Amino acid sequence: MNKPIIRYSDRPVLEPKEGCMWADTMVLNPAIVKDPDSDTLHMLFRATGPWPQKNLKGKSDPYPIFLGYAKSDDKGETWQPDFSRPALAPALEYELDKMYIENINGEMVVNHANGCIEDPRIFYLEGELYLTTACRMFPPGPYWEGDKRRDNLPDWAMNPDNPFGTTAYCNDTTTVLFKLDLEKLKKGEYEKAFSYVCNLTDGNITDNRDVFFFPRKMKIDGKMQYVMLHRPDNPDRFDAGKGVYKPSIFLAAAQHLEDFATGNCIHRLLAKGEFDWEEERVGASFPPIEIGEGKWLVSYHGKQLPDYGYTQSFMIVEEQENDFPKIIHRCPKRLMYAKQDWELPDKFACPCIFTTGGIVMDEELIMSYGAADQKVGMAWANFDEIVDYVSAFDENGNQKIV
Repeated sequence: MNKPIIRYSDRPVLEPKEGCMWADTMVLNPAIVKDPDSDTLHMLFRATGPWPQKNLKGKSDPYPIFLGYAKSDDKGETWQPDFSRPALAPALEYELDKMYIENINGEMVVNHANGCIEDPRIFYLEGELYLTTACRMFPPGPYWEGDKRRDNLPDWAMNPDNPFGTTAYCNDTTTVLFKLDLEKLKKGEYEKAFSYVCNLTDGNITDNRDVFFFPRKMKIDGKMQYVMLHRPDNPDRFDAGKGVYKPSIFLAAAQHLEDFATGNCIHRLLAKGEFDWEEERVGASFPPIEIGEGKWLVSYHGKQLPDYGYTQSFMIVEEQENDFPKIIHRCPKRLMYAKQDWELPDKFACPCIFTTGGIVMDEELIMSYGAADQKVGMAWANFDEIVDYVSAFDENGNQKIV
């Protein structure tokens, strides 16, 4: 069977904006959602620029990460970004008593999104629109030059016994859930568009990102539960991942959203690296798309250096009676990878195509991706062709004999 044809934008649809403080260095990893009342697509993209006014230690200027907004009226071919201001910005506080935020219930909780708000994913959950973001408590330095996570930690966070533990001390990633009001986002009422719900992962267990949900609850262990995909950096920290030491795709189930960062949820290892292009890690890429009959298309990425970098493929999972979904088809081949000059390495040595958004319109799968960790691209494919191709392989990636 021939690989499905995937068409890519021949140039970036968005790239860094010179003179825009919060987006003049990198613009990447976009989430997209279709307007329920029209064919307009809405995008939240990750962006960064130097922020010398928040240089705390003098080691390097911090690069806080923001989310910007753009829209498209031609199925993603062209985009109109709003570079006048970020749609969602970190608070960038350093004082201990200011490390809190009011959540959707009016409670003051730890603001895990204080320093960086990265890699958005937009999805519906039980009919309501949500956003997940990979967040850090403090802004890193120029992270493409190496590990700069701790260059701007306040003195109180330099102690591992601080009130927030290794989440602050290591400045690792914690995933945060926001409720998203699309009408307010469209109107530019950004300050009213996002409501902080809760953190979904615990940075004191492991760095964790690439987190989002199936759109409706599933019956697991006799209870209707939310089902979340996540990618822990150290799977061995979970009972379900003992003996697995490379970042892998996990499922988690809980009855309440606030339970996912606690011990009141259950985890299941879904997939670990099996092929050469997945040698260093695998993680889910954009929220699952329903195929029908309890089956879902799951996009995912693999990483391997120096030969492949970040590349993308797909698997199909199927709901099980009173249990987590399981993989029934897994494509062993990387279907999306950097080829065009503008997608190839620049600041980073790693080739990278990283999809963070995918929707189906008129039988077409429209995907948004970050390229070279610096720009935004779009890709289009026939949805049924993708599903048919992935279905030609079994759960282990072996081609089925017809």
